[in-house]
Amino acid sequence: MRDLHLAWTFCFATVIAILCLTADSAVGQAIEQAPLRTPDGQPDLQGIWTFSTITPLERPSALEGRPVLSPEEAAAFEEAENRRLNRDLVDPKVGGAGYPPESEGGVVAYNEFWYDRGNQLTEDRRTSLIVDPPDGKIPPLTAEAERREEARRAYQSEHPADSWLDINPQVRCLMANNGGPPMVPGAYNNNVQILQNPEYVVIVNEMIHNARIVRLDGRPHLPQGIRQWAGASRGYWEGETLVVESSDFRPERNFRGSSTNLRLVERFTRVDADRLLYEFTAEDPTTWTRPWTAVVPMTTAENPLFEFACHEGNYAMSGILGGARAEERKAAETGEN
Repeated sequence: MRDLHLAWTFCFATVIAILCLTADSAVGQAIEQAPLRTPDGQPDLQGIWTFSTITPLERPSALEGRPVLSPEEAAAFEEAENRRLNRDLVDPKVGGAGYPPESEGGVVAYNEFWYDRGNQLTEDRRTSLIVDPPDGKIPPLTAEAERREEARRAYQSEHPADSWLDINPQVRCLMANNGGPPMVPGAYNNNVQILQNPEYVVIVNEMIHNARIVRLDGRPHLPQGIRQWAGASRGYWEGETLVVESSDFRPERNFRGSSTNLRLVERFTRVDADRLLYEFTAEDPTTWTRPWTAVVPMTTAENPLFEFACHEGNYAMSGILGGARAEERKAAETGEN
């Protein structure tokens, strides 16, 4: 009887242990599946995220009509694209892979080690980050925008460096496309840190070390005539998604030909512990024939955010402007235009 009692005791303890383990596992799964929240109950978007991907913003002509590739096609595309973009494979004498030779200003001296453009398509193997229009292309420019672009190019051709104001904002280390808004993957520094509290969300981009403050208190946009490099951003929660509306951009922003009428709507959605979905819609009726939307997946970054100490354009400004003046003197001496 004593042995039977011990056997029943062991079996009962085993059943209890199994039930406890099962309960712990179920609780653990529930915790993993529950949305991450801040103390005030909002979805927690905080963290350091990377949005590197080899997926192009616009669908290549060779992939027209192919919004998604098969796993085999995606692997072949990634291999070919990584080889095409690899700066170590560029012949400095003849260029290659779409890059000019060094004698024509190519930066082949930046070898592949310094690039972090990503080497894979998005997880769903899309052929463009643009999801609307369905063809994966930026909509055509309006007639007004075409005239504006033509005038801008003509001015730049005739006045490339009259003053520092004529120099591209990216050369001056003021703006970068992947620094946003909107954030479009580039060759390197595709990292962003998000911080938040009940009244603000701060978006810190590694590229050009820009910190964008998004106010959540419902205040209006800036008065007419006040414009900023990154525009003015106002945000609100729409269910599990943070919606950020930005406008009041400086004319030099010129995102893909945009004007000061550019209006951006960005959406940030926490998918799980390691994924954040970023979507933006660009609208400017004086630039494009219709709005367009891109979806950029983000994942948890493995490294901290580093300082992007961009000062080359500033330190070199005297040389840029001095060189332009020297060319003008030479042209005056030879009677050239």
